[in-house]
Amino acid sequence: MSPRLSLIIPAYNEQARLPYTLSELEAYICREQIDCEVVVVDNGSQDATSAVVQQASVLRTDRRGKGCAVRSGALAAHGDVVLFADADLSWSVEDLPRFVDLVDDRTPIVIGSREGIGARRIGEPAYRHLMGRAFNRVVQALAVPGIEDSQCGFKAFRADAARAIFRRQRIDGFGFDVEVLYLARRLGFSVQVVPLRWEHKSNSRVAPIRDTLLMLSDVVWVRVNGWRGAYD
Repeated sequence: MSPRLSLIIPAYNEQARLPYTLSELEAYICREQIDCEVVVVDNGSQDATSAVVQQASVLRTDRRGKGCAVRSGALAAHGDVVLFADADLSWSVEDLPRFVDLVDDRTPIVIGSREGIGARRIGEPAYRHLMGRAFNRVVQALAVPGIEDSQCGFKAFRADAARAIFRRQRIDGFGFDVEVLYLARRLGFSVQVVPLRWEHKSNSRVAPIRDTLLMLSDVVWVRVNGWRGAYD
């Protein structure tokens, strides 16, 4: 019997943070009796990321990027709801059942947002926030207008929507979030945006300048792929 939730955690060199994250998850899932499978996708780590995973299953991929890791996990998931979340636990475990309950026939996709009324950003450096807002202006202009935070690493999908989107999703890097939302709209899936409490963690895997430039390139490729019919 399929679990209610498949929680996908992409991880690259996360041997230090994963034990705490998985311990917190295990305690919460057991306490709240959430029917859940946890899949850690080891994205070609060079440390002992896979070895420290004890409370979840591990899926290994070559180091091709977060987009590849999330896609691999989503397509291997068995749950009625597929939710991917960052390994650093910048999100709250209490949001898991809240998001799962929001996913239904009318709302197949629910995404977290660090922007808008009710959202909270804790400890984020000002320069990262400003760079994020500038990037979002480009995202809205070229791909997904009306989405104030495409890059939040906490998104839930009804299983059929996850399969339809991730079978078409192509971008391997951090720009995959934009592609996923672009595909959701192209395929006619409604998207609900939910404000989150988000705590910035040090040792981020995102290099602000380099990865922002790469993500801008990814956004352009999303539109090019759309015009060329690559997603059809």
